Amino acid sequence: MSIVVFNPDSVEDVDFAERMRHPATADAAVGMWLSDTEPSYVDVHALRQGRLARLRRWMAESGYGAVVLFDPYNQRYATGSRNMFGYFLRNSTRYFFVPAVGPIVLFEYPQSYHVSTVLDTVDEARPSKLVWSSVSNRDGESAGAFADEIAELLRAHGGGSMKIGLDRCNHLHALALEKRGCTVTDCQGEILAVRAVKTVEEIKCLQASMAGAEAAVAAVREAIRPGISENELFAIMYHEVIRQGGEFIETRLLTSGQRTNPWFSEAGGRKVRPGELVALDTDTIGCYGYYSDFSRTFRCGPGRPSDYQKMLYRMAHDQIRHNIGIVKPGMAFGEVAEKAWKIPDRFVEQRYTSVMHGVGMHGETPFIAHAMDYETYGREGHLLPGMVVSVESYVGEKGGREGVKLEDEILITETGIELLSRFPYEDEFLDGEV
Repeated sequence: MSIVVFNPDSVEDVDFAERMRHPATADAAVGMWLSDTEPSYVDVHALRQGRLARLRRWMAESGYGAVVLFDPYNQRYATGSRNMFGYFLRNSTRYFFVPAVGPIVLFEYPQSYHVSTVLDTVDEARPSKLVWSSVSNRDGESAGAFADEIAELLRAHGGGSMKIGLDRCNHLHALALEKRGCTVTDCQGEILAVRAVKTVEEIKCLQASMAGAEAAVAAVREAIRPGISENELFAIMYHEVIRQGGEFIETRLLTSGQRTNPWFSEAGGRKVRPGELVALDTDTIGCYGYYSDFSRTFRCGPGRPSDYQKMLYRMAHDQIRHNIGIVKPGMAFGEVAEKAWKIPDRFVEQRYTSVMHGVGMHGETPFIAHAMDYETYGREGHLLPGMVVSVESYVGEKGGREGVKLEDEILITETGIELLSRFPYEDEFLDGEV
């Protein structure tokens, strides 16, 4: 009996010529990639190529020869590739070399090359030169080998530029690249600015992601009853997200009763009591890796909401509707902050952290702070057609028994806005005044 020995540092067993295409990707215009849960109306070839073109246009304009992408979100934006997403959020073993012009090289986790070689955006896969940094202290030993290979690729495919962008890595690797003649720049902020304006196919993905998240929230609303725990409700939401073709939920923001005030407590074992509020934020990575981010607050029956609960809800609703109403394409972020709904004094201390924030593959650029926080957190910029933002509200007073969280997601268009989150508000809080 012969024993086959696999070498994790070799890709000789990978058939790059045939690229191991999945049958569903044979016709890129049809568009499904490896899954029956992703909608066929998204042209995944156009999705990948449109994002890559935007990234490379920025690289050329900014004089980059190449970028090295460690952030799994940036990797997916540039190539459509996903592999053990949660693992690589904490571990920089996997990275991409993306030149302004030329072949894209994936440095992959051993034995998993086949996951991404199906893609038209991955020209070559090599074994990663970095060790598992979360379980090893050998980063210093690996920095030289990493830098040698990247510098060689940059000289070959950088179009004469030795400027290279890194979105996330150990400083030892940046220093090693500089010793080899590279000009190293932190490009994370620049890439987020590129990602802020969405392509047509990205907007389709965001719409599909939102539909799945809304189905998950509907399942939670239906399940609310006295005695059910926050964890059970969160499990129902997570189950439905996965069933609808989503991937994971970034936070555990689902709370009840007194745990709704202040905001940002996470789901736990607490049982919901009759008459209490249940508030949630979706924060869902859904279809094709696109985020859906809206919030709703419900009430556990029987009976009717108290006057205090109605007051909180109506204020949050007013804040959302007012702030959506002021949005116009071309509007400066500072102008948004100045024109935003004025929070009553008693609720200022526990205000939400932003008026609105960008949405794409996660919560992204722009971040628009409240006027009172603008000197600290504000940034310059304008709302542009193709941006997607979530408009936030939390209303709860310090020492109050409960709070209300509402949020809606909108697309900035050439002429105004389009509402992406369609989940209805609760009539029992508004007495039909929507």
